[in-house]
Amino acid sequence: MNAKIVLVVRILLGLMLVVFGVNKFYKFLPDPEGMSEAAGAYFGALVASKTMTMVAVVEILAGLSLLLNKYVPLMAVILMSVSVNAVLFHAVLDPGNILPALILLILNIVVLYGYRNHYDGLLKVS
Repeated sequence: MNAKIVLVVRILLGLMLVVFGVNKFYKFLPDPEGMSEAAGAYFGALVASKTMTMVAVVEILAGLSLLLNKYVPLMAVILMSVSVNAVLFHAVLDPGNILPALILLILNIVVLYGYRNHYDGLLKVS
């Protein structure tokens, strides 16, 4: 994959993560509309248990890491759990607001693919 494309995607993903992570603390973006009662209850439980605080910290640290080009292969792997969980949450409980989660997942996959040579040892069968 073209190194310039990976660079642009890495920066976009980093900015997206920092913005959404900081938003979990300061609420400057509007809340999504049309969330079902089940989705609201589940999300409320995540907030009450401080899980969303941990997700916000991971998002901010990963976003800064991507923007500073430090530990990108590691952060891309760690972010897959956040990306997949966001897509599954929206697919099952809040399909009307799935687009940002899909964008997050796609950008994450592109970054993973762009750094695929860093995973050779991890994926090697011994």
